[in-house]
Amino acid sequence: MNVYDFDKTIYNGDSTADFYLFSLGRHKRILLLAPMLLGAALRFYLFKKGTKTQFKEVMYRFLQHCDTERDVADFWQKNACKIKRYYLEQQQPDDVIISASPVFLLAPICGQLGIRHLIASEVDAHTGRCTGENCHGAEKVRRFREQFGDAVIDAFYSDSHSDDPMAAIAQKAFLVKGEACTPWKL
Repeated sequence: MNVYDFDKTIYNGDSTADFYLFSLGRHKRILLLAPMLLGAALRFYLFKKGTKTQFKEVMYRFLQHCDTERDVADFWQKNACKIKRYYLEQQQPDDVIISASPVFLLAPICGQLGIRHLIASEVDAHTGRCTGENCHGAEKVRRFREQFGDAVIDAFYSDSHSDDPMAAIAQKAFLVKGEACTPWKL
């Protein structure tokens, strides 16, 4: 089985940021949340207060102003072309996507691509409330083991060393930059 991060790994960009901007273009009321989002970003990234899950829960409040199901469907109609060619050429039926992006955002594109296994952050698509920890770093390993036990990961692909814990449990790991995959150096 091969396991892939999603954003900047098989998707050319950050799907959550792209969806936020897409939603902002449709629902101008989201701008009313900008001061709260800026405050949460400063608190987490600058002052190192709180958790990434707490920051993301503030960020996802924009969903309260969306027609999430319709917006997600329209988003993928426009952005499915950003799935990287290298992935499409090597895709296997047992691939696993593991991502910090929310399930509600990634499940539709995974369905379109025929990807049956998705592990991602659990976020309520209407309220923005997180119902579990952000699926990032060591949390990815915990969630993978919870779902697949001691299954062997033949190859792991990611764009970021924040995924070192996943790379460490794979037989092989690759760092992805654009369409290029180079062996991971732990």
